[in-house]
Amino acid sequence: MIEPGWATVSESFTHRVLPYDGVDEFLGGALPFLRDGVDAGDRVLAVAGVGRELLLREALGPAAAGVEFTDAATWYTHPSRTLADCLADADNTAWQGRRLRVLGDPVWASRSPLEVLEWQRTEAILNVAFRDTGAALLCPYSSSLPAGVVASSRQTHPETVRGVTALANPGYMDPWAYNAHCDREPLPPPPSGADSLKIDRPDLYWLRAYVSDYARQARLHEEDLQRLLVAVTEVVTNALRHGEPPIVLRMWADTSGEPALVCEVTDEGRWDPASGYGLVPPRPVGTGSGGRFGLWAVRLLCSVVQIRAGEGGTAVRLRLRLPAVPAASINGA
Repeated sequence: MIEPGWATVSESFTHRVLPYDGVDEFLGGALPFLRDGVDAGDRVLAVAGVGRELLLREALGPAAAGVEFTDAATWYTHPSRTLADCLADADNTAWQGRRLRVLGDPVWASRSPLEVLEWQRTEAILNVAFRDTGAALLCPYSSSLPAGVVASSRQTHPETVRGVTALANPGYMDPWAYNAHCDREPLPPPPSGADSLKIDRPDLYWLRAYVSDYARQARLHEEDLQRLLVAVTEVVTNALRHGEPPIVLRMWADTSGEPALVCEVTDEGRWDPASGYGLVPPRPVGTGSGGRFGLWAVRLLCSVVQIRAGEGGTAVRLRLRLPAVPAASINGA
């Protein structure tokens, strides 16, 4: 049963982008947002780098005491984990009859193209995940960011803030349409030297032994290996239950950019897109609809999860970061 306090705030969920060119435009949108939250008794959180934090504290004056400041580099570490943590905070705050208000200054620098894409996808999906929480989210985007990042902000935020005015964003896309847009390109084919294992029966013992052997040769950290084993087990189990043979596991080391161990599971079936492919976290009983825990857990465990499902079958590609080592040593040379 949902408490009355939750219902009161659930209608007021907002997710807005604050485009800015310079300090004045940043403060012109951020300060009213934070001060309004403090005055309303919201739980107010400002996620920013050190420089932005000092700027906000000075500009807020005494009102800064009502704001929780969190370092952006610590907050924005992993798309699914950040989404899960923030959603849990929003749920808990709403259950208490209060509103979570977050000024979140995303970290885009030094990320690979795959990581940027996953953070952009998360910006879209949180419109689904947070819709029953009553949270207020404001995301500053500097005009100095890459053009593609700025353009995506207009597609993933329903409203744009200019000073104290919020306007409907004409470029906003339905979250699931945006998600499909992110996956419009086919995955690059596995390299010719990828290891391959055909899975004919649910023998998870030998499957895990095979994955462990390859991952250790690739020098994957032991903690990450345990994550990979859980993730692979879930994906293969899904393929056995919902896919069609042949089911094939492939593994290789990708050293084209940030070194990563890649594990791919393919089958000839087409997974139901209504599952959401684990993009939306499971929710507490009595709150809005969430996703399936299995694939959501896979996304929590891996650095990047890529899924393609169509007439040609389904491919799930898992990536975990590797230490920077020569490719030759990974392949046992």
